[in-house]
Amino acid sequence: MEGILPLFKPAGLTSHDCVFRLRKILKTKKVGHTGTLDPDVTGVLPICIGKATKVAEYITEAGKAYEGEVTIGFSTTTEDASGEIVAQKPVNRIIQREEILQVFQSITGEIEQTPPMFSAVKVGGVRLYELARKGIEVERPTRKVTIYSIELLDDRSEFIGETLTFRFRVSCSKGTYIRTLAVMIGEMLGYPAHMSYLQRVQSASYSLEDCLTFEEIERHMEEGTISSVLRPLETALSDLPKLLINDKVAEKVKNGALLQMPEHLSTSNGPIVTETADGLALAIYSRHPSKPDLFKPVKVLRNDLD
Repeated sequence: MEGILPLFKPAGLTSHDCVFRLRKILKTKKVGHTGTLDPDVTGVLPICIGKATKVAEYITEAGKAYEGEVTIGFSTTTEDASGEIVAQKPVNRIIQREEILQVFQSITGEIEQTPPMFSAVKVGGVRLYELARKGIEVERPTRKVTIYSIELLDDRSEFIGETLTFRFRVSCSKGTYIRTLAVMIGEMLGYPAHMSYLQRVQSASYSLEDCLTFEEIERHMEEGTISSVLRPLETALSDLPKLLINDKVAEKVKNGALLQMPEHLSTSNGPIVTETADGLALAIYSRHPSKPDLFKPVKVLRNDLD
């Protein structure tokens, strides 16, 4: 079995829980997820199966889109609805739509974030959430992330209430903490805040419309039609530049040979996909570190030994 299965992750499960359950349903061990989603978060979780596990990192590295909800008026230990309240400040004024839009504009582009204590980031080899559960707070490294776009989904012109909520959609880079983004939005409006709901609606080229539930996957397995819903591993590489190769070069690529850097890719520093005339991805290449006219294999995806 080989391919990418866009899973609709339900609430209450970790990404690892989803992998464990799918190994049982699909009756195969070679299953991997493409980026951690918090247990309370639902939505798109592409699952890589068989050879497709080799391209999981390229889905993880790609951009994501989420639809979420910010609640203004109190903040929590976890920055989402599952945590304990740590600060409260009733909203004692009307917040205008234009104010929120101005905040959104100010956080569009490259921004800095500090990962929350309840996160899977490692500091000193220990995951932050393990320290947080012991009541230990440590200094966390700030990271740069990119907000490509953020829009307000509520159509109200004014937001009123001691606590108030509004929905948003954000497209962002890998590593963005939407919980922390919600807190930042609240701070810029002058109030403590947290993320009260979140759903991932896109991961790389996979959207909600592509996703299957566990029940649907089980049905496909029972009916013997699972291959009809598996996406080729090439779909994980759709945004990367391609180098078309002939059969003779393909044999060299399968054996991990260095290749001459083609003119049309001479300015590319990132990964390049070598593919056959029928669109089969054979390997991922990148520029050679010491020989600028050559590029070398990073990962062979398919060879005659597989």
